[in-house]
Amino acid sequence: MKLFSSVGNYFALDIGTTAVRVVELRGSNGSWTLDKFASVPVDIRVSGSDAPEDQRKLGEIIATAIGQSGIKSKDVIVGIPSNKMFATVIDVPDMPANELAATIKYQAEQFIPMSIDEAKVDWAVLGKSINDQTKVEVLLASVANTFSENRLDLIEGLGLNVVAIEPDSVALTRSLLPAGVKDARLIIEISDFSTDIIMTYGDAPRLIRSLPSGLQTMVKAIAQNLNIEQPQAAQFILKFGMLPDKLEGQVVRSLTTTVDQFVSEIVKSVKFFQTRYPKIPVGGMIVSEYGVTVPGLASYVGQKVGLPVELGNPWQKVTVSSAMQNSMQGTSAQFAVALGLAQRGPEV
Repeated sequence: MKLFSSVGNYFALDIGTTAVRVVELRGSNGSWTLDKFASVPVDIRVSGSDAPEDQRKLGEIIATAIGQSGIKSKDVIVGIPSNKMFATVIDVPDMPANELAATIKYQAEQFIPMSIDEAKVDWAVLGKSINDQTKVEVLLASVANTFSENRLDLIEGLGLNVVAIEPDSVALTRSLLPAGVKDARLIIEISDFSTDIIMTYGDAPRLIRSLPSGLQTMVKAIAQNLNIEQPQAAQFILKFGMLPDKLEGQVVRSLTTTVDQFVSEIVKSVKFFQTRYPKIPVGGMIVSEYGVTVPGLASYVGQKVGLPVELGNPWQKVTVSSAMQNSMQGTSAQFAVALGLAQRGPEV
């Protein structure tokens, strides 16, 4: 099973912590039309569990999503959550493909944080090394066998054919990065329980990190600081966010410490990237998912990090009918991973 390459037509499956999303597109070469899609909520106690009963429930939810979407294809590409995989960019001598494969296989264990026998390892050549033209840059990715095998068993047990599995970070880069970007960009994907930090250059990720905090971290901070229940805290964040003139600034003051800790990790990532690529300017940052829907959060983070900020649009290369737009009911920002998976070409 390859982490990067795939062939033929397929639909995309994103198994998130709070929802299962499926997407099928028509078209290619940067111009797609949304054909079928669905999103079905899932309890985090189910999505994060390896227990047989919870895996059965998760399988039912996946089948429900496919059924609701009307997708008929059995071929599927599946995303790997960033917190379940490890990815790094390495420089290796430029050599023929067969020699490169042998070299990376031999050297992989010194780069990945687990035994080579316990992991599924794959790589993709990004091109000539920016720092040394005698070498090439390779994106090296690994995922524990226990996770990948369990996931494959679950999906293939539904009668589906997994043609490839791909890191969510690669899919996010594909859907969120505008066409023709020449400089480096910072992508911030804020989900319910985690945040992906991705530094890109060209059309590929060069640095990938996953933080174990997201919207729910902010919800807990608001609930504790304002002495309210978490459902009300979530409503406050999604309505008032980081806007200082709302609710007398109570929400902003309650969130500042938590968001500033998050910002410090982003700054570390930018500095690490600039250490490796000192001659490449970082042109801006793209925020996605809750970075889009929490008022004022994107501009606050952008100002603190010191980069121009834009709201990510995972649908920028996809045409969507009016009827489908209406049926999304405010969830469109949560499809970045699924859309990125679905936009892969057979040549990737």
